Amino acid sequence: MANEFYALLGRMRYITRWGLMRNTFSENIQEHSHQVAVLAHALALIRRDILKLPCPDPDRCAVAALYHDATEILTGDMPTPIKYYNPDIKVAYKQVERIAGERLLKMVPQELVDCYTDFILEDDKEISTIVKAADKLSAYIKCVEEQKAGNTEFDSAEAATMQSMKAMGRPELDWFIENCLEPFRLNLDQL
Repeated sequence: MANEFYALLGRMRYITRWGLMRNTFSENIQEHSHQVAVLAHALALIRRDILKLPCPDPDRCAVAALYHDATEILTGDMPTPIKYYNPDIKVAYKQVERIAGERLLKMVPQELVDCYTDFILEDDKEISTIVKAADKLSAYIKCVEEQKAGNTEFDSAEAATMQSMKAMGRPELDWFIENCLEPFRLNLDQL
C-alpha cells in the first residue's frame, strides 16, 4: 500500500456513530471529527488564554481531533457500552486501535509519516487529554440535539455523559460547560 491515506480518510463519512441508539438524525465520524476539532481548539484556547494554565498548542489539539477516530475507518465505530464493558475488552480494543493506526500510517507518503504519527496513534498525552474532553463534549451535544428533536432515547446518555465530563476534572471543560453549553439547547431563532 502506498499513499492511500487521503483517499481512505474520505471514507470517514460512511462510518455511522451511535449504532445502538435510535437517532433522529445520523452522525458520521467525519462530521463528528470536525466538531471535536472545533471543540478541542476551543478547550485549549480556554485553558491557555482564559484560565492561564499550561496547555499544548491549540492548533495541534485541533489537528489531533481531526484524526482521533481515523482508525474507525478500519475498525468501525464500536459502541461505548461495549468498548468499556470491562477492562479486558477496553485493553483489547486499544490494541486493535493501535494496530489500525499503524496500518493507516503505512498508507501515508513515507516522507510525511513522522508528521502524522502522534495524531494517528494519539501518542501525545497532553493533547489526547484535551481531545478526549472535546470528544465527550461532542457526545453530550449530540444528546442535547436529539433531546431537542424530542428523542428521549438519549436522556440517560445525556445524564451519564455530563457525569463523565464532570469526573474528568478538566477546568477548561468545566468553564465551557458553565459558559458555552446552554446555547446548544436553543433553536436558530433563539440564537
